[in-house]
Amino acid sequence: MVGPKVRASIDPDPVLQAPKNRMCPNDPAAQVRRTHASRSAIRRVALVLAVTLAATACANPAPPRDDRRGGDRPEHRAGDGPRERPLRDFAAQPYPSTYVPLPRHDTLIRGATVLDGTGRRLEATDVLLHDGVVAAIGPGLDAPSGVEVVDAAGRWVTPGIVDPHSHLGNFPTPYTAEDAQHSDVNEDSDPNTAQVWAQHSVNVQDPGFSRAIAGGVTTVQVMPGSTNLFGGRTVVLRTVPAPTVQGMMFPDAPFGLKMACGENVVHAYGDSGRFPVSRMGAVAGQRAAWIAARKYLHDWRRVAAGEEHRPPEPDLKLDTLAGVLTGDVRVHAHCYRADDIAGLFGMAREFEFKITAIHHATEAYKIPELFVREGACAAVWSDWWGYKREAYDAIRENAAFLDAAGGCVAMHSDSGIVGQRLNIEAAKAMAAGARAGVRVAPERAIEWITRNPARMLGLGDRIGSLEPGKVADVVVWSGDPFSIYSHADRVYVDGALAYDRKDPAHQPLSDFELGQPSLERRP
Repeated sequence: MVGPKVRASIDPDPVLQAPKNRMCPNDPAAQVRRTHASRSAIRRVALVLAVTLAATACANPAPPRDDRRGGDRPEHRAGDGPRERPLRDFAAQPYPSTYVPLPRHDTLIRGATVLDGTGRRLEATDVLLHDGVVAAIGPGLDAPSGVEVVDAAGRWVTPGIVDPHSHLGNFPTPYTAEDAQHSDVNEDSDPNTAQVWAQHSVNVQDPGFSRAIAGGVTTVQVMPGSTNLFGGRTVVLRTVPAPTVQGMMFPDAPFGLKMACGENVVHAYGDSGRFPVSRMGAVAGQRAAWIAARKYLHDWRRVAAGEEHRPPEPDLKLDTLAGVLTGDVRVHAHCYRADDIAGLFGMAREFEFKITAIHHATEAYKIPELFVREGACAAVWSDWWGYKREAYDAIRENAAFLDAAGGCVAMHSDSGIVGQRLNIEAAKAMAAGARAGVRVAPERAIEWITRNPARMLGLGDRIGSLEPGKVADVVVWSGDPFSIYSHADRVYVDGALAYDRKDPAHQPLSDFELGQPSLERRP
């Protein structure tokens, strides 16, 4: 469900081309001419109406699949029966993104140390941003007429940071006693709430969004919490202000499904005597859900193939799980212990779906070969340890060890505070690896907070690295981004200046903060 690249051209000054005109294949007049001659009056009326409708169809072609408001689409796995119908679109988005980039101006960032997110470190290098994309990278680029030139000598440039596990908006700051009892982050009415969508809980006035972009974060995946076996669908947001969540949604970003295993689920339900009360109960509950989803998908495929006339009753919960089975919804699983993680991988093989990432994964270092074999990423912290039993074997070298074994590593926040400093999370993990004899170079570690999480979200062809033709999400740092003394000086989203550390006009605030005493300047 990933949309097309913003631009595939590597021309340093790419030019958009208007789509060619297409002939409409419909010929209603031919159909009308076949009408019996004696019904000439009806024929003339029908001709006018049909031609009008056909012209409208040509002028307004159907939108791409991801933007459709309905729930049906063709699907290549449908049968070949004589009455084949479209298969239900289990990943349809009836609330599509209305995001519009901020006003932008072409910019040339000159003379920086560039970590481009593809494993390269480039000294004294220029980056040209044109029309919202990276137009060119290299030393001594010419400044086109009218371009803004930013002197970045002595500074560093990286792709915008991507946080693959955030609760901004659905667990907003400031936290209050009410949030502890009535948070929007979990729908804890049932252990399976695959039908809920995180986007419907996002409070766009969360001050955490402005703090995140001040830390270089340009994209976040907001997830439901981890109380449930299936927590619901995730949503990918831009960290730019908007009055609605749809105005922040990353266009055409795939859905994710939040799953969970281990203590959170068992404690949330078992402590009140509800199912599941054990790890084996949790696994049984997930397997039962996948069996139901598999049957639901099978029944819809029979309808699509013309083998059954009555479609199943639409079910939002089963739609999400069936979307996983068709590969349209990506699985993000909260899991800590190595044995629990291995069990999830086994479940994915049993029901023939792919796990995109294991989140937290504090014992990933024990089973790196499984992550490599399954092609799953690990979204981890640098040093969270010991705050519950399943985190007791966490080690600070986790990220470095998994990376050295060939695994996909990403740093995540799970916290509005940590989400402001993901570059420092990566720095701490680098330092731990170095102390253990595993050195991770800056040009490699930057991928932990840019390219790898972008791939996890299904957006690696659009963001996460600085390459010609990709979206211009760019951070200009005051120094080495892995130094505690460095700050994000400038942050560009879609080529627009969204944050400037030296200009209050480019320091967004939420409505919640307006008029608060904390914003008053003090001598």
